[in-house]
Amino acid sequence: QVQLVESGGGLVQPGGSLRLSCVASGSIFSINIMGWYRQAPGKERELAARITRGGTTNYADSVKGRFTISRDNAKNTVYLEMNSLKPEDTAVYYCYFQGSLRRFGVDSDYWGQGTQVTASS
Repeated sequence: QVQLVESGGGLVQPGGSLRLSCVASGSIFSINIMGWYRQAPGKERELAARITRGGTTNYADSVKGRFTISRDNAKNTVYLEMNSLKPEDTAVYYCYFQGSLRRFGVDSDYWGQGTQVTASS
């Protein structure tokens, strides 16, 4: 019923930039928080950035000043602009949203399939 489709991942040299996009579709009543987690090989999944419907943002300390998250509420879309990429940013990036599928429903988390980001020379 709900789909999150990510795009924009790829291979980039250290110091380069990428822009991730994620579109949520399906029987969605409301979306509160949208964001991006990432998981590097052998490590736990961690929050990279998230944004509320009102535009309040949170970032992992490791990406502050380099990544910028934004969203288009009308299009149920979230973006992650990643600049000055480092090898340690290499990971699978997962889009998610926290929201409800019906009026007065309980908020749940919904996840995309992930997109690979690799910063390497």
